[in-house]
Amino acid sequence: MAETDGGARLSLADKINHLFETVVQGGRQPFNTEEVARAISEAGIPISGSYIWLLRKGQRDNPTLKHLEGIAKFFGVPPAYFFNDQVASEVHTQLALLAALRDSNVQHVALRAAGLSSASLNSIGELIEHVRALEGLPKDEPRS
Repeated sequence: MAETDGGARLSLADKINHLFETVVQGGRQPFNTEEVARAISEAGIPISGSYIWLLRKGQRDNPTLKHLEGIAKFFGVPPAYFFNDQVASEVHTQLALLAALRDSNVQHVALRAAGLSSASLNSIGELIEHVRALEGLPKDEPRS
């Protein structure tokens, strides 16, 4: 299971709920269990909204591989998200980036930075890290 920032391991329910909370289509509310179940069932993997709800509540924790594949496909993540800590961590990082990019202020900053030199972009990055530190936010993770 993936770990939270505090090091606690995430349960299957936590991972599924994280997908429901962070994967949204532009301009709409998060998906609900019934529409997710309907879409997965229409794709050929029968599943009910009540079963997904039980998974989300942790009252069921041993779904079939097909159900996990259906949930993963619906949310656009690899099925390994549910089984591999490293994959789950990478998915969480990517989802956080997508959520940040949905923020119009972040989009504005990114668009204004387009076309600047590498030196200027590095300076802006250092300034952003300094401001994040002043606001008590975590440091940016090094890029690989």
